[in-house]
Amino acid sequence: MAQTITEKIFSSHIGKKVYADDIVTSPIDMIIGNDITTPISIKAFEDSGATKLSNPDGFSLVLDHFIPAKDIASANQAKISREFAYKHNLKNFFDEKDMGIEHALLPEKGLIIPGDVIIGADSHTCTHGALGAFATGMGSTDLAYAMITGKNWFKVPQTIKVIFDGKPGKYISGKDLILEVIRVLGVDGALYKALEFTGSAIKYLSMDDRFSLCNMAIEAGAKSGIIAVDDTTREFLKDKNLRDQPKEFYSDKDANYCQTIKIDLDQLQPVVAYPFLPDNGKSISKAVEDHIKVDQVFVGSCTNGRLSDLKTASKILEGKKIAKHTRMIVTPGTQKILQTAQKLGYIDKLIDAGAVVSNPTCGACLGGYMGILGDGEVCISTTNRNFVGRMGSRTSKVYLSNTAVASYSAISGYISDPNEIG
Repeated sequence: MAQTITEKIFSSHIGKKVYADDIVTSPIDMIIGNDITTPISIKAFEDSGATKLSNPDGFSLVLDHFIPAKDIASANQAKISREFAYKHNLKNFFDEKDMGIEHALLPEKGLIIPGDVIIGADSHTCTHGALGAFATGMGSTDLAYAMITGKNWFKVPQTIKVIFDGKPGKYISGKDLILEVIRVLGVDGALYKALEFTGSAIKYLSMDDRFSLCNMAIEAGAKSGIIAVDDTTREFLKDKNLRDQPKEFYSDKDANYCQTIKIDLDQLQPVVAYPFLPDNGKSISKAVEDHIKVDQVFVGSCTNGRLSDLKTASKILEGKKIAKHTRMIVTPGTQKILQTAQKLGYIDKLIDAGAVVSNPTCGACLGGYMGILGDGEVCISTTNRNFVGRMGSRTSKVYLSNTAVASYSAISGYISDPNEIG
């Protein structure tokens, strides 16, 4: 019987063919923890009486949400994680010395391998499906169980096939593709499903676009997002010191999908998700018509804090100034991205235009620090969520967009169409 890529990944781990809705116990290749959720996992691990990790090299601990610490509480959270990492001599422990947002840092480090089963106590763990892996978020106690046993149980998800046809326009990115998918499906339209992204347009998407695309699968309620390995994937991996050999899996032509949706990129405009849900997508034409004044522009996060985002923003802002009533914050995804952007001149161009460039952190995205919104303020953001109070005050509003739209909006002070400006 034919299988999807997700069914094949689980089958390879279990040693027999499995299919959607089967309940399985699978080995875990990589567990991902961060400074917010891991202390709960550590407590559960220690309360169980466990004294050692089942697979130390398959556990990555990244301090990224509130680092450098914003207050005493966040400092103590980080302290718990640091002490655990030192006690267990974790090889894959990333703190201020080599920091980055977990879902940008781990692929950069060669720790995410095609064919892996990956879990993390962070909902955007699905980002790593861009490399042909099954990756999903779980709770902190689920993480602790895997830390102890090296395994966890899953219901193999049914798969929704998403076919992208055509060629993306000049200012269309992976962010627009996933915002359109979420608009079509709704925030609960893919509950416990795998979103498999396919079609003739995939070859036009860079790895950065693919990471953005898979990152927001969870915003449609999906268990995972996944893209099969191709030459773009292999090119990304070739200079990495990979922790294991890639395992490439592909869906059979007659695999069973619970749903298929098609999106024509030739007709797609940049998409802006209005408050207060990611599925409230509107065309950029509609957003321009609505003449939406913005107080803050944010470029960054695990969705759009990669080098290509900094390149796009710097190119748009070069020789220009950010609107008087608008501020702009840029957060690189990792220290390596920041260093490379500095060498290429991107950072100078951003600062000259009036932007503030921060250290790699998740802080602004979740309304933690480094960009909190005040009462009634409006932000256009390249992040992944725009719930009530997501980036600060409960009376603030967050509009989600790609980096080009956000950067042009910083210049005009209103949500703007990059196709009309340059």
